[in-house]
Amino acid sequence: MAGILIIAHAPLATALRDCIAHIYGGCPARVGALDVLPDSDPTEVVRQANAEIERLREENGALVLTDMFGATPSNIASRLATQPQVRVLAGVNLPMLVRAVCYRTTPLDTLVEKALAGASKGIQAIGPAAPPPSTECACAPTPCAEAASDLAAGKLKPAGV
Repeated sequence: MAGILIIAHAPLATALRDCIAHIYGGCPARVGALDVLPDSDPTEVVRQANAEIERLREENGALVLTDMFGATPSNIASRLATQPQVRVLAGVNLPMLVRAVCYRTTPLDTLVEKALAGASKGIQAIGPAAPPPSTECACAPTPCAEAASDLAAGKLKPAGV
């Protein structure tokens, strides 16, 4: 199971982790948040981020989600991408995070693909001119139902295989 670390402008990281706790009825294990304040010392935040990765990393690695590519939280997160079995994605949104939590038992590269798909599929126009919503599973609020059916159908390999 991959650990997940959210690094974002304050208070977004904590807010996203709180949303996951709300959706799942409690915060899943190995999901961390690191809020970057306007006056944060980037060197100190990098140290904190490294410590969090060590705490959260699991047998199939860790996924770091950050808010806006090129901003300070993203630059801090990019330093973690040099570590083995750590992947970093920018542009985090709640559908991306829900999908990441849902698929965290899959191999890290599959987890990255599923998180990216969740992010983009979570962006929908709503209104009279909007196309009908997709019937594909967004993997919430019952965690891992889609992942379990994908595993059962042989579409996914379990982590470590």
